[in-house]
Amino acid sequence: MTEARPDYEGDRNFATTLARGLSVLRAFRAGDDGLTNAQIAERTGLPKSTVSRLTFTLGCLGYLTQPQRNDRYRPGPTLLAMGHVAAASLSFLDPAHDMMQALADDTGTLVLFAVRDRDKVALMRTWRPQRTASIWLEVGHRLPIGGSSSGLAVLAASTREEFAGLLADCPEPPLDGTTLEALRREGRDQLIGHGYAVVRNELRYSRNISAVSVPFRSARLAGPVAFSCGALDDVLPDDRIRSQVGPALRDTVARLQRLVGADGMPAWAGTMND
Repeated sequence: MTEARPDYEGDRNFATTLARGLSVLRAFRAGDDGLTNAQIAERTGLPKSTVSRLTFTLGCLGYLTQPQRNDRYRPGPTLLAMGHVAAASLSFLDPAHDMMQALADDTGTLVLFAVRDRDKVALMRTWRPQRTASIWLEVGHRLPIGGSSSGLAVLAASTREEFAGLLADCPEPPLDGTTLEALRREGRDQLIGHGYAVVRNELRYSRNISAVSVPFRSARLAGPVAFSCGALDDVLPDDRIRSQVGPALRDTVARLQRLVGADGMPAWAGTMND
């Protein structure tokens, strides 16, 4: 499946070769046991000859590694080092760790932290309950913006300018034809009414997993991100989201927001009239 091409690719300042190289790096997913040039070409929509040149160059620079000739490519040491630098810049995740682990243990759900990655949200950190089996989602896993509670929370907390940038990366509406603008309004109504967001059942990317999400803002990030609790439907039915897990997540994120100096204001509070 090829990626949609946003409008900014027509800008004369847009470096197409750089963008193609980065799309090769973005093709790798958690759980991949390396990728061949053919697999990368299929995921990116780039010609295999172009992919071969890009993987060779990225390999020479340490962003990819190929242990043996004609072997699969894997993320290299330079890319891994950059990932550690990026993760270290998210200083709020240090105080968040104990709070989110306690939330996971108390609710028996998988707690996750997700950021927008073009037309998806990508998992950056997860906390699993210590004494309960939970759903298994790895760091790096990507969820659709319009089909996940994490994506709905990010949509709802986006400013008008942030939303315009998101639209450039998300040209297709969710499966039932609901527009992202309509989802943004729906998510905002939920945040105003409850302080958390839950995507409608018919839009969920996974039919047997329930989740609830709350947006979060940091001065170190350009837009809103999301903390979420998720579990199988029988563990996290709607009434439990409303009575326990949603409020617990909302209150935990609010404490974290105050801890990092946001004066207790919710991540979405400044965008309601935008």
